[in-house]
Amino acid sequence: MLEVEKDDPEAIVAEARPSEDAAMSEATSTVIAAVVAFAAAVMGAGIAGVYAKRAAEAGGRKAVDAALTQVHGQAAAEHWQWVRSQRHQAFAALLAAYVALDELFVRIAPQVRGGSGIDEATGHELRQCTLEVRSKTSQLALWGPSETNLKAYELTSAAMASVQDFMRAADASSVNLSSGWSSFDRSRDQMTEAYSAFLQRAGEVMRDPRQPVS
Repeated sequence: MLEVEKDDPEAIVAEARPSEDAAMSEATSTVIAAVVAFAAAVMGAGIAGVYAKRAAEAGGRKAVDAALTQVHGQAAAEHWQWVRSQRHQAFAALLAAYVALDELFVRIAPQVRGGSGIDEATGHELRQCTLEVRSKTSQLALWGPSETNLKAYELTSAAMASVQDFMRAADASSVNLSSGWSSFDRSRDQMTEAYSAFLQRAGEVMRDPRQPVS
């Protein structure tokens, strides 16, 4: 075998080419590995971004739902508080209307029993008190609860019966005078009982923090 001269350029190039090829191969592998790593990182970031987006959307929906639930709950509580306030005012208004009618009876009944009759002013006042009781009962029916509404209508019916018996007794002849006033006294007692029943039930409702809606 011939020994290559060390000073021969071609021989030097030929001898160096394998090491250069190995170096280039190693560099290419490094670049490919870097590209693969970069692509994997990009893909991973994309996938992570998709999941992150979905998680953010889901979290956002939950936050919105929670906020809406809180708003609706607060609105419902405020509305219920308003209904309770309106209900209590309706109770008080009906009681005031009843008291006005009862006080009118107390004031005019002795005079009418004595034969003075019902003058125009007294008749007008009596009609106004009657209409007020009816009006307040109708307003109360808007707010409930149903059991209290029933007691209110019973009170109103008893009050109307008392007014009718009072008018009949005032117009009765001397022969029927006694029975006419007896009927009025009975109907007024029934009105008082109906008032007591309504007052008791209305008081129970107002004192109950969990009072029924209807």
